[in-house]
Amino acid sequence: MTDVRELQLTFDAHDPGALAAFWCEALGYEIDAPPPGFDTWDAALEAFGVPEDQRNSASACHDPTGSGPRLFFQQVPEGKTAKNRVHLDVRAAPGLTGEERMAALEAECERLVRRGATRVERHEPAPPMGAGHLVLQDPEGNEFCLD
Repeated sequence: MTDVRELQLTFDAHDPGALAAFWCEALGYEIDAPPPGFDTWDAALEAFGVPEDQRNSASACHDPTGSGPRLFFQQVPEGKTAKNRVHLDVRAAPGLTGEERMAALEAECERLVRRGATRVERHEPAPPMGAGHLVLQDPEGNEFCLD
């Protein structure tokens, strides 16, 4: 039997803190707590001697229920240059079909657009294989679907 490994998804980002905050909103995640003995990340980074201009070089968040993967955001100098070969499908309408499903996806799309996402396109339901979904981009242009 093969051991099951934990999974962490890593995002390259210009603004790790802002992108982590967006994905917390999108998924119901929480920013990782600072190390024991510190009330805030800023206090911890100050104590560790991290210069102020480098304190947004990384951020991370997690599923508070413990069932989803941890998300890690690391600062990189280059911008996104091509379509993602891997993307997240945010399951915003599980169990719903037809117009009820699409209405739930549209409502979630509106909420995420208010928080910085960009709507890209809508794919209508096409039974028997396609239930319909929406394609969006996060604030830094990473594609994801509302499914």
